[in-house]
Amino acid sequence: MTKSDRNKNVCHEKVFNELFKSLSKDLYNFLYYKYGENNNPEDVVQVAFEKLWKNCKMVVPDKAKSFIYTVANNEMLNSISRKKTALNYSIQKPKDHSIESPEYLLEEKEYHERLKKAIEELTEEQRVTFLLNRVDGKKHQEIADLLGISKKTVEKRIYTTLKILRKKVETDKI
Repeated sequence: MTKSDRNKNVCHEKVFNELFKSLSKDLYNFLYYKYGENNNPEDVVQVAFEKLWKNCKMVVPDKAKSFIYTVANNEMLNSISRKKTALNYSIQKPKDHSIESPEYLLEEKEYHERLKKAIEELTEEQRVTFLLNRVDGKKHQEIADLLGISKKTVEKRIYTTLKILRKKVETDKI
């Protein structure tokens, strides 16, 4: 975004489009990891950007990311009210034909089930931090900035989560 664009409000189509392109995927991933796909993160992203457009005269581009994340998080919390958040960690289905033995495929499926269950049992903070790092590939400082916590806290959460997951996946049997 150029320096002259920062002085504009978000009502300029070019500015709004740049914001959408740069923020929508990360916002979707954040909502997906935090609340799961059953809570329609894609719809919440759309609602957040609609609210940004409706309030475009009051939001400068430098504050748009904060506005979008706050609106999206509040929208998600309102839509699920008191329902427990759950992550439906998708498992890649095996191909129709495979060179792996049926035993291997069964073990792999069981492993993924144990991993999915272990991830669902993590605290929200652990799950979000871990998935932003391992699935989305975000660096520790990026996660810290996104969640409003220190880099050390991110590192500790990821380290603790890895220990928990290793223990649960290796010891739990379905």
